Amino acid sequence: MDLNFFKKIRILDSGMGQELLARGLISKGTLWSATSLIDEKYYQLVIDTHLSSINAGAEVILTNTFTTRRVRMEQNQVRDKFHFVNQKACELAIKAKELSKKNILIAGSLPAQNDTYEVDKREKNIIEKDFFDQASIIDPYIDFFYLDVISSGREVEIALNVIKEFKKPVLIGLHIKKNGKLPSNETITEVVKKYKNDRWLGVITACVSLEIIENTLNELKKLNIPFGFKANLWGVEEPLPVHRFNDAKFNEVGKNPNVTLGKRDEITDKIFGEFAKKIINNGATILGGCCETNSSHIKELSKLK
Repeated sequence: MDLNFFKKIRILDSGMGQELLARGLISKGTLWSATSLIDEKYYQLVIDTHLSSINAGAEVILTNTFTTRRVRMEQNQVRDKFHFVNQKACELAIKAKELSKKNILIAGSLPAQNDTYEVDKREKNIIEKDFFDQASIIDPYIDFFYLDVISSGREVEIALNVIKEFKKPVLIGLHIKKNGKLPSNETITEVVKKYKNDRWLGVITACVSLEIIENTLNELKKLNIPFGFKANLWGVEEPLPVHRFNDAKFNEVGKNPNVTLGKRDEITDKIFGEFAKKIINNGATILGGCCETNSSHIKELSKLK
């Protein structure tokens, strides 16, 4: 893969989990989008959701592996399906690419390995094993790794050390709070300067509000690295980790996150596109959507190329 890929404007896909729910997925426990990989009846739904982003103009799709991390599998008593669901997610992404007949790239979503939006404070060897086991399954199917919604420099470092043996490029997705810092209280600049290596494709603010994206621009454009965003449209500026609002047991229907976090219906696809244009004018080249975005938002982004 060309390490300069993101030096030009590139379009990432929209959010997967919330879009699957909007299209009819019934999530169990805290599995969220991983439910669609355990139950075969949802496979076509996953493929169609990938295809909707591709057909809207996405040049990169992410594997549906955000909630197939080991912790979620264990919480929901399906640890034995860990390898199966991670591999299946990759197979469905490849199937969507084949059906599209388009030369898109597949990024391996390698998420924070404990909960989302908060620092993983577990022992290093535990985090390391979790990253490695997931990365080793998805590696054969992907063009590059995407560190998906990471909350600390320590987690970035551990993940980078794990994936270096796979010799693939990596896009870094950092979660940022209202104060402009990671949940670890580190700045984006500190993380980039400390951990950047020659396999980095760029850095993006991951699953953050439009306001936070805009507030980080001055810092990002000084880093001399391709940058951009995967924006969420949650109704709150700082979303909560899943354990704070979903207590569904493994055999119960899980709560849709947007019931608790809300969603910004006022951000139409047109408004989303206008916002992205402003961010491009500030030097961003990596554009995409996260939770509560869909293919209509990606279509507006694709018009900006």
